[in-house]
Amino acid sequence: MWIAIAVIVLIFLLIIGLYNNLVRLRQKVKNSWSQIDVQLQRRFDLIPNLVEAVKGYMKHEDKVITQVAELRTSWAGANTVAEKAQLDNQLSGALKTLMAVSENYPDLKANQNFSELQQELQNTENKISFSRQFYNDSVTMYNTKLEVVPSNIIASIFGFKPEELFKAESEESRQNVKIDLDK
Repeated sequence: MWIAIAVIVLIFLLIIGLYNNLVRLRQKVKNSWSQIDVQLQRRFDLIPNLVEAVKGYMKHEDKVITQVAELRTSWAGANTVAEKAQLDNQLSGALKTLMAVSENYPDLKANQNFSELQQELQNTENKISFSRQFYNDSVTMYNTKLEVVPSNIIASIFGFKPEELFKAESEESRQNVKIDLDK
């Protein structure tokens, strides 16, 4: 009888341990997504200043400036990781285009405010890249735990669902931007 009680207690402790581990991993995924969100918000906060800095110099580049502003505004309506990833990829492409076009304006490149904003944006892009990697690592660890035995049994009993990876949605976003400085 004591052996049966010990086995039941051991199984109960195993279930609690697996459940708590899944909860910890899920919270890590949520935290890592939050870190991406914080860095993207930081980038979005920089964009109006960057747009204002380039407006006076780039009067003929309204399309690029408008696209950046529209994508920034669209972020508020995005609800899922996939939607936000797609908007992020589009915004990254638009910002790369804006930076590439700015190369054609020597006065703009010499502007200290623009240079500082450009450097701050580059630092933020690096942080976003690191945050995406951390998020994907967290999601992979969590999703793996949902699929391996015995934690997959506990996950299905308690309704744990897999999370989406943050990935480039289009071939264009995977390509390097070509900047021609000979113009």
